[in-house]
Amino acid sequence: MKRLAVLAAACAIAIPAYAQTVATVNGQNITQDKLDQFVALLIEQGAQDTPELRTQVKQEMVNRLVAVQAAEKAGIDKQAAVQQEIELARQGILVRALMADHLKKNPVTDAKIQAEYDEIKKTQAGKQEYNLRHILVKEQKQAEDLIAAIKSKKVTFADAAKKDSVDTGSGQNGGELGWAPVSKYVPEFAEAAEKLKKGQMTDKPVQTQYGWHIIQVEDTRDVKFPELAEVKPQIEEMMRQQQLAEYQDSLIKNAKIK
Repeated sequence: MKRLAVLAAACAIAIPAYAQTVATVNGQNITQDKLDQFVALLIEQGAQDTPELRTQVKQEMVNRLVAVQAAEKAGIDKQAAVQQEIELARQGILVRALMADHLKKNPVTDAKIQAEYDEIKKTQAGKQEYNLRHILVKEQKQAEDLIAAIKSKKVTFADAAKKDSVDTGSGQNGGELGWAPVSKYVPEFAEAAEKLKKGQMTDKPVQTQYGWHIIQVEDTRDVKFPELAEVKPQIEEMMRQQQLAEYQDSLIKNAKIK
């Protein structure tokens, strides 16, 4: 009797973990392996592996299996709309897994990120940003009169902006727009600003879709490019998306599509 008990214990120890049953629902087993896979998925999403989590996962797996068995018994799984939805879900899972596998085999390395950063930085070399003021009015004549008044020092640029500019946001600050590259502005405004030197004001009003502008350049400076550490996550994500797009394009290109 004692030998049989020892033998039974030895056999129990020898059973692989994946074959161990943690629950049985209407004769269908939920194995330890399946439970571990579910837990691993949640851990990847940020959960902590705790006894409480495993208890919750086990209960959720039981609940799902009960519902799935009921659906299958009722023939729900045979319905055309359900089968189509299952197939679409299957395709989505496979596509995500394929893309994840591609990135795993072709990682965006620190060296690649550094090279991309250096290339982007190179394109920004020598570019300027401007500290501008402007006055916006609706009529050309009013803009011309204001330019004449500012030049003759009858009024300061800041006071004219506060009094007459219809751009109330900058107007209340004396027309200040702050530091920015001219690419931020509409083309006509940007082109006029680029022609001005520090301290200069436009001799003639500049027309845009918003009205008539008087522009003054307070100062200019070289564009300060952020350090790699500041933009590394954005560059890495951009490169990952580019890599996936190129991979998908190659799949389509090499496929026989009629």
